[in-house]
Amino acid sequence: MPYTSSTLAPLRHETYRTIWFASLASNFGGLIQAVGAAWMMTTITASENMVALVQTSTALPIMLFSLVSGALADSFDRRRVMLTAQYFMLAVSALLSISAYFDWLSPWLLLFFTFLIGCGTALNNPSWQASVGDMVPRSDLPGAVTLNSVGFNITRSVGPAIGGVIVAAAGAAAAFAVNTLSYFALIYALIRWKPGPPASTLPRETLGSAVFAGLRYVSMSPNLQKVLLRGLIFGISASSILALLPIVAIDLVVGGPLTYGLMLGSFGIGAIGGAMLNDRLRERFSSETIVRISFAGFALSAAIASFSPIAALTCAGLVISGACWVLALSLFNTIVQLSTPRWVVGRALSLYQTVTFGGIAGGSWLWGVAADRYGVSDTLLISAVVMLFGIVVGLRFAMPAFASLNLDPLNRFIEPALGLDIAPRSGPIVVQIDYEIADADVPEFLALMGERRRIRIRDGARNWALMRDLEKPGRWTETYHTPTWVEYIRHNQRRTQADAENIERLRALHHGEQLPQVHRLIERQAIPPDSDVFYKTPIDLHH
Repeated sequence: MPYTSSTLAPLRHETYRTIWFASLASNFGGLIQAVGAAWMMTTITASENMVALVQTSTALPIMLFSLVSGALADSFDRRRVMLTAQYFMLAVSALLSISAYFDWLSPWLLLFFTFLIGCGTALNNPSWQASVGDMVPRSDLPGAVTLNSVGFNITRSVGPAIGGVIVAAAGAAAAFAVNTLSYFALIYALIRWKPGPPASTLPRETLGSAVFAGLRYVSMSPNLQKVLLRGLIFGISASSILALLPIVAIDLVVGGPLTYGLMLGSFGIGAIGGAMLNDRLRERFSSETIVRISFAGFALSAAIASFSPIAALTCAGLVISGACWVLALSLFNTIVQLSTPRWVVGRALSLYQTVTFGGIAGGSWLWGVAADRYGVSDTLLISAVVMLFGIVVGLRFAMPAFASLNLDPLNRFIEPALGLDIAPRSGPIVVQIDYEIADADVPEFLALMGERRRIRIRDGARNWALMRDLEKPGRWTETYHTPTWVEYIRHNQRRTQADAENIERLRALHHGEQLPQVHRLIERQAIPPDSDVFYKTPIDLHH
């Protein structure tokens, strides 16, 4: 295995360690707030669907806004983006605390506040996750991703139980106030962090172009598409347990807020156990096997919760689902990070979050509606069947192994000296590359060009084509466009070390005396727009 560092190794790095511990405090407050919101909803409405919508209202913004947040993470100072998100959530949490204290909350107002907190999370998460690769070396990245899950689930193991105590003793307003205070530690840590200067000196992409570039990159990356598909199915199916857990605590085991907190704590304890087993499992099993185990474990946990009238037995099942939760999601996240270069990692992660949390949001609503109609017990059994379906999907769309590709910048491109004075925004630019290929090498050449097409389009090229000279069949011309000269430079700077193999093999097939000839051209309108060719009176065919 190419990545074998210890899960705790990333804590050797001061910046990561400081922000990780500050995140513990923030996550602790967030989970206490979640307990308060879910339990308050059960006290102000009798609708199971409204209770399930509490989780939906938190996950939905991540689905809606993560792609834009990912573009911001790749285009702006990630530290400042994270600080903006933290300040926003601090203000919203303070207003929620005040509203709860003065008894102003209705079910829809409570959902509105939790939705706004979810918006802050959607803005924060891509920048935070993309920043991990800036804080630790690539060899420690899997451990850092796992540690992030460990940190969240350490708080999950005790935060909900303490949240239940706080809600039972002092009410939901107190839980919301604790969450408000929890943001200060992370804000302080981010203020102290001084990241290095941005790697690129090119002008910043516009937001629309950055979003489109992220979508294009993922659409040309088969491994990422498999992660998104499995993440979606996992989010839809696994959301049933957490969305319906307050109702399980009340109706199936006849408990109160403390019971609900203990159940969430059991889920968190299982998650910590799963994180600690991560390294061993990844050494022994493939990524696909781990994902199948996760789906199967969740199905078992849902079945136990469906049948069990005993809180202790339900908690034991939740330990299993907690372990499977962190195993699956940390593996998805790690594969995305290791399969994506730094220039687009925020957008790739945001797409993964959009799909996965979209599944969680949609699944939470779906299971809430089903619980209203069929009851909680039967709904959990149905969700278990969907989880088993997630295993079957793996027969066709198996998870890729951890990427061993070197996705660091290739840094071979040197901006050419131009004979024509053009501005960075001049364009469109047309690039033509001539190859001399022997007949015997054509099959291999075409296979390499298929890979070259994917790389080119992935990195921003448009209108890619491969042409063969009719008079000199041994001459092949690759051509593509970029909108502007600066986009041509950006396109070439996106090449990675892993792309070098394709470049070298193509050059080896080229039989010319020199390297393949590159022609860089700028398009110009051949006929002026005001020429009379556009205004000539139509010919009268009768004369």
